[in-house]
Amino acid sequence: MRRSALVTGASRGIGRGIARALAEKGWPVCVNYLEHRDAAESLAEELRKAGRNAIIYQADVSDRKAVEAMVRAASEALGPVELLVNNAGIAQQTLFQDTDDAAWSRMLAVNLTGPRNTVMAALPHMLTEKRGCIVNVSSIWGLRGSSCETAYAASKAGLIGLTRSLALELAPSGIRVNAVAPGCIATDMVRALGTETRAMLEDETPMGRLGTPEEIAKAVCFLASDSASFITGQTLTIDGGFIV
Repeated sequence: MRRSALVTGASRGIGRGIARALAEKGWPVCVNYLEHRDAAESLAEELRKAGRNAIIYQADVSDRKAVEAMVRAASEALGPVELLVNNAGIAQQTLFQDTDDAAWSRMLAVNLTGPRNTVMAALPHMLTEKRGCIVNVSSIWGLRGSSCETAYAASKAGLIGLTRSLALELAPSGIRVNAVAPGCIATDMVRALGTETRAMLEDETPMGRLGTPEEIAKAVCFLASDSASFITGQTLTIDGGFIV
């Protein structure tokens, strides 16, 4: 049976870890990227050398037509998309009153409308086959809020609302929808905050360290597996106890 997984924002960080882990589980993977083509290609080449099936595809998830073309390309090259992981996202640290209209709109376009676009494109096949799995990558800040990251937190909270609502709507069709909410993870986004901030985040995490992309990937693989066949509408927090 031909089927594939599409992971958005998969060239680096958490998305890269998810794409690699799913490929190791036997999923043909479409590695979506926007800017980092070399990183996406290196991952796809790594997976091919390991005997996995992978392609890369450049698309801005906020562009619905580009997303529709990506899902068609993935389906033709690898098999119909039956596992969708909405990982692509952007963040910005700024005071709420300093967040201009363009920054606010872009944040929602990528972090919330992007998942809406990918689900819209992948859903017809899932509905026809009455099977499929969607995993949205939210954030602990979507659960508790975050000072100076209002737009980001709002978009990630919206993604959790989308997850729950879609889960209810699609459950009768055999399609499961869940989310993961990573805490402070060792990615380029966190490293860019600087050594002092990173050390502070480690201190605030009860387990005393940052998480890894691989740890998020394992949770996504679980939610995508038959072991989670009766789980839908849930948000799995993976944060070392940060918001307990």
